[in-house]
Amino acid sequence: MRIGILGDIHANVEALTAVVNALRADGAELFVQVGDIVGYGPEPSRCIDIVRELGCVTCLGNHDAAVLDRLDTSYFNNFARAAVHWTKSRLRPSDFEFLGNLEYVVKRPPFTVVHGTLHLPEQFGYVISEVEARDSLRQQTTQLCFVGHSHVPAIYGRRDAEPDRIYGGQQTETRIDYRGFDRVLVNVGSVGQPRDEDPRAAYGFVDTELGIACIRRVPYDIPAVQRKIREAGLPEVLATRLALGV
Repeated sequence: MRIGILGDIHANVEALTAVVNALRADGAELFVQVGDIVGYGPEPSRCIDIVRELGCVTCLGNHDAAVLDRLDTSYFNNFARAAVHWTKSRLRPSDFEFLGNLEYVVKRPPFTVVHGTLHLPEQFGYVISEVEARDSLRQQTTQLCFVGHSHVPAIYGRRDAEPDRIYGGQQTETRIDYRGFDRVLVNVGSVGQPRDEDPRAAYGFVDTELGIACIRRVPYDIPAVQRKIREAGLPEVLATRLALGV
């Protein structure tokens, strides 16, 4: 099976459309989305519609939880908090219903989907190094696990015979043969707001028959979404950062 994995979308239709088109060209048969459909960007409802139309296997992200009032936004920075409030005022009842039905962890063997760390899913921790990857891999019961949240792509592998040794790490683009690993954790980065100094939209692709896992990038129309952010009255930093990939 060919699986297309969408990282944090953050209401960025231009980036989402570019990634979906690329995944269709890749021959994706199943779509997965790792949470944070909304937040930061100007078109949350359109992005929810696309995710629903794709039939994505989807989990709950921290920004999704925030607009549902399931997460205290006091630890969000001022720009993220402002975007949450803006988003809440513009979502449709059907959007709230869809987000409200999402779970923190979704398992569809051979993969698991969670927004942050698998060992503490409701706390939305970041997988940003081998330390967090190791903790999540210990809890992993499927060969594959797809995560996001950090906006920085990485692939980590573990063999049960050497559980404390973690292979891999952060890569802006990479392709691995994962058949030699018992457990593989793929952080697919972000569709709508990359933060690894590469402004191109990031996404994941897995072919379970060939045993390959990839992080891929695709350019999209950044000026178009920047214009929409400014027209919406969202914080300027949310527009300028897109061109920098930070």
